[in-house]
Amino acid sequence: MIGPARREDVHEVLPLMLAAIGNIAYTLAGTEDQAEAERILAGFYTREDNRISYKHVLVDRREEGIAGMLISYAGDGAAALDVPFVTRPGRDKGPRSNESIAVEAEAGEYYLDSIAVDERFQGQGIAKTLIGAFEQRGLEEGYNKLSLIVEPYNTRARALYKKLDFTEDGSIEVSGSEYIRMVKHI
Repeated sequence: MIGPARREDVHEVLPLMLAAIGNIAYTLAGTEDQAEAERILAGFYTREDNRISYKHVLVDRREEGIAGMLISYAGDGAAALDVPFVTRPGRDKGPRSNESIAVEAEAGEYYLDSIAVDERFQGQGIAKTLIGAFEQRGLEEGYNKLSLIVEPYNTRARALYKKLDFTEDGSIEVSGSEYIRMVKHI
């Protein structure tokens, strides 16, 4: 069942989120140490003032646990959602202190930050259902344009997004990697 995430979902959502965002996790956390990045991002998940907050997460909740998750938010406030990462005490001393956090979303659009489905549940249409809930949330928030980014080599995800009427709209560099930007008008 698709619904909002809760703070206490952190231990189920975090591994899915980390799998979805890859190297971006280290940029957000401001460290290259995996355990430290996981600890820092778990803390941010339980807060309400940033892009990976549980407040921005939809989950597919099953008896067996969380089958999938999707993070989304309005592009209008995207830069403000990154301020807590940049101003985190100690970040200025970390190995990635000089690395900037790219604003991935643009004003006037509702942004799909990340999506992941637990391996046990893949192939059941969960990603498509989560994206449908994301589109509905975007409409409810008053947006008629959706956006996301995807790695050029992730042909499976790109095919799904194209099937769901997203079209390529340039590219963006995030955490040292190039991503394809995709948009959909609803």
